[in-house]
Amino acid sequence: MQNQMMSPVEAGLLIQSGKTLMIAGDEPVLRSLPNGKWIGGTSVYFMTEDGGREDRENVFVTVIDEATNSACRYVPTSELASITEGQFENGATFVIIPAASNALSTYGINAAGYTNLFVQPVMGWIAGIHLDEIGTAMPKIVDGSTGTVYDDGAIVLYTEMPNDVVADVDIVNLFEQDETADTLVFEQGGFDIDQVVVNGETKNFAAYIAEKGINIQLPLVANYAGAMINASFQAVDEEAQTVKMYAAIAPGTEYKIAKDFGDYGTAFNAAITEGGEGALCCNCILNYVYGSLEGKSTGSFTGPITFGEIAYVLLNQTLVRTSTVGAEAAAVA
Repeated sequence: MQNQMMSPVEAGLLIQSGKTLMIAGDEPVLRSLPNGKWIGGTSVYFMTEDGGREDRENVFVTVIDEATNSACRYVPTSELASITEGQFENGATFVIIPAASNALSTYGINAAGYTNLFVQPVMGWIAGIHLDEIGTAMPKIVDGSTGTVYDDGAIVLYTEMPNDVVADVDIVNLFEQDETADTLVFEQGGFDIDQVVVNGETKNFAAYIAEKGINIQLPLVANYAGAMINASFQAVDEEAQTVKMYAAIAPGTEYKIAKDFGDYGTAFNAAITEGGEGALCCNCILNYVYGSLEGKSTGSFTGPITFGEIAYVLLNQTLVRTSTVGAEAAAVA
C-alpha cells in the first residue's frame, strides 16, 4: 500500500488510472473527484510525513496496489448485518461510516454478532468534520464508483488479494486497565449510560465519575482475552445524570478505568516507533487532541484522523493499521 497527501488533481489522475483507493478529505474536495474504484470519508485532520495537520484543500490517499480486484458497495443502516456479503475469498474489507449517524450506533452495538465478520480483515474508520462544526454539519461518506454522497449507512470496499498475499489488521492502543481501580459492569449497554455496578453495588454513573474525580480523557478498558479495547467518554451530563460514550458499552463485560501514563503526547510517540510503513492507518481524533499532535510527527504512521476506528468492531482512542504480508510469512507468524 502507498500513502500520500496530495492535491485533488493528483488524486483524480490516480482514480482515472484505475487504481483501487481509500480517500479522506473535506466534503467539497471529495465531491470534486471523478468516479472510479474508490471510497471516501470526510476528515480535515491528518497524520502526514510532516506532522499532524488540518487541511481542507488536499486529500489523503491510500493506494491498495496489492488488490487484483475490487468492488464498492453502499450498505444502508437497515442492512448492516449483511456487510460481509460481497467479500472475495482472499482479501480485505474496508468500511467507512459517518459519525453522528444511525449507522454508527447500529454498528457499534451489533457488529460483533454479524455473520462472518471475523473471517477476513475488516478495517476502516468513522468519518468526521471540523471540531468547530459539530452540531452544524454532518460527516459524509462517498461511493466513488458512482459519486454518491451519504450521511448515513456504510460505504464498503471489498478487495481481492493474490494467493501469495495476506492482509493483516492490528491496533496500537496506549491504554491498559488500572488494576487498582474499581471493577465496573453495566447491565444495559449502548452509548448512553446512567447506571453502573461498581464492585457489585449499583450506582449512578455520572455521580460516580464526579465522586471519584475520574479524568474522562482516560477511557474505560475491557480485557478481551488479552486484547485491550477502549470505550471512550464523550460527555458527562451532571444535570441529567447520564454519560455519553463514543463506543458502545457491552453489557455484562468487566471494565476498569485506564491507567494514567502521564504525558499523553510522549506516551503516544513512544508507542509508534515503527510499523507504519506501507500500511493503511487511521488515528482517533481523541489521540490527536489529547496528545496535542498538531505539528508533531507520528513517524511512519500516516493517514486520516478519524472519529472512531474499525478493526472488525468499533474502537476509540486507538490507531488501526492494515498491512499486507506474504502468505508464507503470515503462516509462520
